[in-house]
Formats: sequence, C-alpha cells, structure tokens
Amino acid sequence: MSLKRKRDGVFILDSGRGKEIILSMRICVIFNPAARGNKARRFRRFLNELSQQCALKATTGPGDARRLAQAAVATGYDIVAAAGGDGTVNEVLNGIGDEPDGFQRARLGVLPLGTVNVFARELKIPAKLEGAWQVLKRAKETRIDLGRVDFSDEGKPAQRYFMQLAGAGLDARAIELVSWKLKKSAGPLAYVVAGLQALVEKQNRICVSGDGKKLEGELALLGNGRMYGGSFHIFPDADLSDGLLHACVFPAVDVPTLLRLVPGFLLRKRLSEHRVQRLRAEKIELTSETSTAFELDGEWIGRLPATFSVQRKKLRIVVP
Repeated sequence: MSLKRKRDGVFILDSGRGKEIILSMRICVIFNPAARGNKARRFRRFLNELSQQCALKATTGPGDARRLAQAAVATGYDIVAAAGGDGTVNEVLNGIGDEPDGFQRARLGVLPLGTVNVFARELKIPAKLEGAWQVLKRAKETRIDLGRVDFSDEGKPAQRYFMQLAGAGLDARAIELVSWKLKKSAGPLAYVVAGLQALVEKQNRICVSGDGKKLEGELALLGNGRMYGGSFHIFPDADLSDGLLHACVFPAVDVPTLLRLVPGFLLRKRLSEHRVQRLRAEKIELTSETSTAFELDGEWIGRLPATFSVQRKKLRIVVP
C-alpha cells in the first residue's frame, strides 16, 4: 500500500488492487475564547466555518492548552493546532510531547493570533487567519529541530520543550515582571514597561557553556531559529533543522550599552556583532551564582541552572 496527499488535507491510500480509500486528516484547533484583540475577534467570527472542518477545543485557564493537546493526540488527531501567540503554541507543543510518542503521532499546526508570532514568522505562515487555515488544510509537513530544557522545579527534575527560542537574564526577568492586567490593556507596551523595571535592577552574571567553550554576560539568548521579538534576526546563522542551538550573549545590558546598541538594531534588525559574543552547540548549559530567571518562547519558566538541547528534526510541523 502507498499513501499520497491529494489536496487540502485529504489523503489517498492505494491498496495495490486498483482501489483507493479516501482518508481525511483529522485537525484539532485549540484556542482561548477569552483572548482579546482584532485577530481574536476575527477568529471568533470564523469559528462557525471552522467547526464544519475540524474539532475546536476551548481553553478555560492556564495550562489548559497543554492538557487539551495531549488529549487530542491520545484521541488520534493527525494535526494539533494552536490558535494564539507563541506562548499558546508552546503549551500545545508540550501537550503533544506529554503523550507517549506524541511527536511521531501528530503534527503541530499554527494559527497566529498573538501580537508578535515569532514562530509563525519564522515558518512564513500567513498572518491572516484565512491564509493560515489554508496552510493547515493542505497539511504540508516538514521536520524541524525540537528544543528541550532540563532544570529543577522546586527541587525536582523537570523538562520542557520549546520551538523557537530561550533566554535568561533581562528578558526573562521582564517577562516575570509583566503585569497581566497591563498586558491585556497595553499589549507589547507592557513588556517595555517591565523591561525598564528589570533594567534598573542589578543584573546577574550568567555563564554560558557549550561545545567546550565558555562565555559570560548579563543576558543570554538561545535561538533554534533566526528571529527574536518579531522580525529581528538575533541569530542570523541559525536554522530550524541544523541540529544546533545558537547562543547570543551580551556582556552588559546597562543603559549606556543599550543606548549604543538599540538605534542601529532597530534600523537594521540585526545586532552590532562587536557588542555581543556567540557560540553554537547541540547542548548549552546556563548557570548563575545568583537567582536568575529563564524563559521559553516568551513565557517565564523557572530559574537557572538549566541545560538546553535540541533533538534533530523530531518535531513534525505544518508549513506553507
């Protein structure tokens, strides 16, 4: 028997006896019904049409997307899609990973409804809902590297997956400080306010180790893909399927340094290389002598020490 895609998520199974059996790709879309913003409102207007073509699972609270994603894989859905921002995608990703052999059994899909949608930009998934939905229906698959972090959560070993990026220091501390109320009312501005709060604090020193090399700085960013914070190419040499994590380390993140760095960065969307240090490796360890936060895909996760790694081409993802 052979399997081939015909069109829009419909597959044909050739029995080898002159007969064909039509198989439909089963899609489950996980979304937050309370999400705000224009994209979320357009998505809710689109729900009736979607309900005729896929299963819709609404979250009711934090962590729900992860639980629903695991259940979707267990139920046999071929594609488990996150309708939301990078944080929602990360939750769904981890839900797929919670189910035994989840990454072999299901593909991750993305309907970008967040403010920044870094991962969707990296994959060139259309920003408009209708275009992103057509991508899902066509069910074109590629495999990319799967990021993983191993750390300690209240004294117990823990692990979590990520698809795009991780960070420790200023950016993670800013995410930790973000006011939920301000985030809902001000959007990206909430992160600017939290970033300024984090900037006036004493910055912790972070040791970054990988491939026999060691770097030290006050901010460490790790990229699976090229982009960070939107269309900014913080990791210009990174590739989602190169089997490596790319570290970008800032020796200092004080106000004078940022004033010299930020204007050129905003204009070119790339960093001035003589102000950062880089290394790349399959596994990178971040440590600090003081309590230092780290984040994954824009969500606060925990505190260092932590070991970040990639599993090459383990994640099945739906792409244009």
